[in-house]
Amino acid sequence: MCGRYTLTSGLTILQKRFGFSAEQISLEPRYNLAPGQEAPVVICEENNTIRMMRWGLVPFWAKEASIGTKMINARAETLPQKPSFRKPFRERRCLILADGFYEWRKGEGKGKKIPIRFVLPSREPFAFAGLWDIWKKPDGSLLHTFTIITTQANELLRPVHDRMPVILQPEDEDLWLDPNLKDVTRLTPLLTPYPANALEAYDVSVIVNSPKNDVPECVQPVKISTRD
Repeated sequence: MCGRYTLTSGLTILQKRFGFSAEQISLEPRYNLAPGQEAPVVICEENNTIRMMRWGLVPFWAKEASIGTKMINARAETLPQKPSFRKPFRERRCLILADGFYEWRKGEGKGKKIPIRFVLPSREPFAFAGLWDIWKKPDGSLLHTFTIITTQANELLRPVHDRMPVILQPEDEDLWLDPNLKDVTRLTPLLTPYPANALEAYDVSVIVNSPKNDVPECVQPVKISTRD
């Protein structure tokens, strides 16, 4: 599962890294992105374009937008079978921009959870593999939403969770976005655990536990005592 992530890199850095056009968009650093919130994703139309979408996929055929709360993640192993993800997997793939994500380990005491941030050693931004869709609201306006694809955890993640978000290799991002590619069997090999030795992890403050806290302190390393 991936239920919280970060994107603290500026627009110029992201544009240079991912090569998208960015008209009339501004980005604020996000230290604790949570489901239901707006976040930037890259899609390919005529060119790679960045758009703000809501986290939690609402399929085009859904009766209620509330279904998105159950669609923040999509399991890589079942994408071709699930009605909610089958069509987007073929036709609406996206890059979800990030520079870290959180998981939690158990601490001492009932219900105590210690957040851990996972990042690249370089602290550079990367892309989760994602799917997106468009839902027509009752008033006729359009809601753009996305989901993060997950796979089995690598050795670094496994002690705290059995799933992790799919992080694409940079050389695979264009293939993932290619709107002309409908043969999903060519995409399945991309949906594998990111190498454990290519990620780092460190404890962060428990303020991350509340999505109301979206401040720089969320990403600062902290030393957790054995009693915590």
